[in-house]
Amino acid sequence: MQKNNLICDIDGVILHNNDLIPGADAFVRRVLERDMNLLFLTNYPAQTPRDLQNRFYSAGIEVPESCFYTSAMATADFLKRQSGEKAYVIGEGALIHELYKAGFTITDIDPDFVVVGETRNYNWSMIQMAARFVADGARFIATNPDTHGPQMHPACGALCAPIERMTGKKPFYVGKPSAWIVRAALNHMDAHSENTLIVGDNLRTDILAGFQAGLETVLVLTGVSQVADIDKMPFRPQHIYASAADIDLF
Repeated sequence: MQKNNLICDIDGVILHNNDLIPGADAFVRRVLERDMNLLFLTNYPAQTPRDLQNRFYSAGIEVPESCFYTSAMATADFLKRQSGEKAYVIGEGALIHELYKAGFTITDIDPDFVVVGETRNYNWSMIQMAARFVADGARFIATNPDTHGPQMHPACGALCAPIERMTGKKPFYVGKPSAWIVRAALNHMDAHSENTLIVGDNLRTDILAGFQAGLETVLVLTGVSQVADIDKMPFRPQHIYASAADIDLF
């Protein structure tokens, strides 16, 4: 079947930090020239689509703001489907912005949800308050399970760990490898799994999420996972390329 839609990871596929991966700009241009429905999907919840658009522009890639979908957006879309309208949030402005847009009240008074994203301002008081709310029955939601970023910067999964240990309750992780975020991305771009490719650099997140959501998967070797890692997994990507520049599926 003709693949008309493409979901693509950012870090490790298009950019390393803010530096362009060689040939990734030509890959993006080729996708756009073929009129494919393109969506960049990231687990990182602390940047808005406009922030990401500017990050791409600084690296020499021009794409519309509508081409970005984040775990913060997916978390807001998930919570809209649940009962409750109050959230205690550990996270940055982009996550709070998405929750406000979805109609949630951000509060530390009897919240329905504890929502954890990414922040550099994590502290004892946040841990204590979040753990108390979860122990009292607030539903525990996290934007993504990543434990760390570049140079061992603590990420969402690490921030959730003490709350989980204190309460004995695991959060629902919205981001990859959960199939939820891929399904939410498909809904966002009005696409279907059977005619969508997902491109990523990480077998345990991008490729597993795509596999679980029924997409055709493409692994590139410019990021986390390498060829030697494939035999360690119980699933296989359908396609493997040295970099995004080498993809020749369309």
